[in-house]
Amino acid sequence: MTHVQHLRPFLKKTPFHEPMEALMHGNGWIRWMGTYSPAFFDSVSAEYFAVRTGCTLYDVSPLIKYSVRGADAARFMNFLLTRDITKVRPMQAAYTAWCDDDGKMIEEGTIFRLGENDFILNAALHQLHWLHESAYGFNVEIEEVSDRFCGLALQGPTSRDLLKVMGVGGIESLPHFGIMETTVDNHWLRIDRAGFTGDLGYELWVKPESAPWLWDRLMKLGDPFKIAPIGSQALDMVRIEAGFILVDADYIGAMHAIRPTQRESPIEAGIGWAVGLKKEAYFVGKRALQQEKAKVSSRHILMGIEVEGRKPAIGGSFLYADKAAKQEIGLTTSGMWSPILKKSIAFARVPPAYAKPGTEIWTEIWYPKEKKIERLMARCTVTNRMFFDPPRKKA
Repeated sequence: MTHVQHLRPFLKKTPFHEPMEALMHGNGWIRWMGTYSPAFFDSVSAEYFAVRTGCTLYDVSPLIKYSVRGADAARFMNFLLTRDITKVRPMQAAYTAWCDDDGKMIEEGTIFRLGENDFILNAALHQLHWLHESAYGFNVEIEEVSDRFCGLALQGPTSRDLLKVMGVGGIESLPHFGIMETTVDNHWLRIDRAGFTGDLGYELWVKPESAPWLWDRLMKLGDPFKIAPIGSQALDMVRIEAGFILVDADYIGAMHAIRPTQRESPIEAGIGWAVGLKKEAYFVGKRALQQEKAKVSSRHILMGIEVEGRKPAIGGSFLYADKAAKQEIGLTTSGMWSPILKKSIAFARVPPAYAKPGTEIWTEIWYPKEKKIERLMARCTVTNRMFFDPPRKKA
């Protein structure tokens, strides 16, 4: 072994790696859960506009996928997750969170109900040990199945039309967060109508051996629909517009927090609507979350803000109650200049007293100008975090 042996590439390649690498103009790879993942292919701005005007492909294969089956699977899911799983019917998906006993969010993600007692939980972080520990006393089988499926997120206003041309029968009647399974060209295909862009879109799941077919089929048919591959940088832009939070950017998972104060509840993370406090069944963290809501003890709420001017309030910008910056109230976690909305937007972690839409606050922005760093105090208006929500998303 040489002294640089440890520097040799050790990342896994998804089944879509080769066709993606052929289209990459620069070395735009990053690491996502031990896997090569594209940050960009060429122009991030072109990829961004492709999501909003055509359709795009993003490799979601690195997502961690857990299969939960057994006689108690539904009861266990209702115990583990904050959403009321009794309201999620078979062949439906739902956005949810899961917490520790203190009501602090371990992570959030999507639950897919394939049958009465057949679920797949998508996560960005490894959760297998937590799932096994939480399942004590339940008759369930929990297994990571990440390598059994690979997927592409097909997102954008022309995505449905492309799937029609591809031969996916019944795609026009698939509701938002609906799931369907079909066969196209003798290849099994599972489709869910969801995504991370806030636009019309679908996630397409196939077995690894069908990955070359799926990529080639979509790319060959997709030219009239302005298809393009995208990386995580463009995806980060559209997910901010859509108001979607991201682990390790907008919150820290409870199991990964260095200090207890870094942990956040779903209410503090701005997804209190995904917490079913009224469901009859107990779920992990329910009592703590009930107390937090009853006592209004949330330390902060993650809201949206519209920032006056063209300068973006990127993550980590300080927030103040006054223009003179005498009363500091919070921080931004994610921010950008939105090309579609033509405004500066950001996620703002503010105390509950400042979380009412329409509230005026201020942010401190530092930016380079003529070889100097200048300071700007920009007026902000607190708003709903869902900045971009077109009717086509659910139509």
